[in-house]
Amino acid sequence: MKRNLAYLQKCKSAQQPIVCMTAYDAAFAHWANQADVDVLLVGDSLGMVVQGHANTLPVTLEQMIYHAQAVQRTNNQAWCIVDLPFMADSQLSQTLENSARLIKEASADMVKLEGGQRVIPAVRALSDLGVPVCGHLGLLPQSVLKKGYRVQGRDEEAAEQLLADAQALEQAGADMLVLECVPSRLAERISQRLTIPVIGIGAGSNTDGQVLVVYDLLGLTPGKLPRFSKNFLTDAGSISQAMMDFTQAVRSRAFPAAEHEMAD
Repeated sequence: MKRNLAYLQKCKSAQQPIVCMTAYDAAFAHWANQADVDVLLVGDSLGMVVQGHANTLPVTLEQMIYHAQAVQRTNNQAWCIVDLPFMADSQLSQTLENSARLIKEASADMVKLEGGQRVIPAVRALSDLGVPVCGHLGLLPQSVLKKGYRVQGRDEEAAEQLLADAQALEQAGADMLVLECVPSRLAERISQRLTIPVIGIGAGSNTDGQVLVVYDLLGLTPGKLPRFSKNFLTDAGSISQAMMDFTQAVRSRAFPAAEHEMAD
């Protein structure tokens, strides 16, 4: 069954964890479908795990379209979110034009924007035009040069700001939210306050779903894995089985476990 927003909303209402993983090409999208993944994220993380850059900043809109097209050629089941890359949403008119390209040329089901108050006008405008939008709060990879790769929302003031931003995004018309690298109690609080699905990465087990970079969950990323990730290929024996094990672990809430949570 092709996933849609109504299905994902039902998952939240039924407290059935939503399974999400990144995909950047047709092969991984195919096997993710076989593993019954609910959501595929064509993330600008491809700049690091596919292209070998130190961060996501060099990724272009043309590259996002290219990779999303490849994913959508074999994806016949999962809801597909595509990132607007760095500086592709710096002006409202530019955001609308680039989002339209992701929908028209890349067959994206949803576009994702990083940030809180800054992106509210764009979220509202896109929603008014009928474009599904996913917000992204917490650790913002596109802001790495200024904020670094650090857990966000640890102190009370920062936590309240993240909650306020999440609620503002929902009120502006966002249909989903990704929370990256925030304390688990804060992520749970935000998930409970919002009516839209909240997908966590490094945000504990009490969000409405989980996402991992596929290269991380298969142990393909060079160097040390992030604390919030797990190599599911180690015990699986095949890529397809590793993806199925990830799906099962998320749906049973076996993943993430306590050792994958970020400290409060």
